[in-house]
Amino acid sequence: MSAIKNRILFLGLILGALLLSNCYSFKGTSIDPEVNTFYVALFENNAINVVPALDIIFTERLRDKIRLESRLRYNDTEPDIEFSGSIIGYDISSVAPQAGETTAFSRLKITVAVDYLNNKIEDDKWKQNFNFFVDFSADENIINIQDDLITTINNQIVELIFQKAFNNW
Repeated sequence: MSAIKNRILFLGLILGALLLSNCYSFKGTSIDPEVNTFYVALFENNAINVVPALDIIFTERLRDKIRLESRLRYNDTEPDIEFSGSIIGYDISSVAPQAGETTAFSRLKITVAVDYLNNKIEDDKWKQNFNFFVDFSADENIINIQDDLITTINNQIVELIFQKAFNNW
């Protein structure tokens, strides 16, 4: 009799997990079942010294993240969720001073201003700045490593935006 109860309990747990998976993704996203589409407008380059095409690279990275890691479909007409904003900071600075008025490291920091709007839930909207930085050796030429640094920074900023939008972090 105990084996039958264990099987029924096990099947009940599996059924419950399947039902909950409609509301909650095991990838860590929690998206209202009413929300099915999203749109990401092109993020404008408003930063001084910004790299050409950074706006396109960043926008596509955010679109890809949402498309690949959520159940939402991209829709540029009447989307349920909208992202817009601009790149407001692209800064290279010196860090870790050394003797002789030199620095050991430089830092690339990118800041993005994001506007989020959920058209299904009136109160679900926000504006926030997100930034991330990577330090690199002051001996390295930024031109040679810039693409890799931008990829690393974009990935982190996109992750922060994704977590804020879909996990209320």
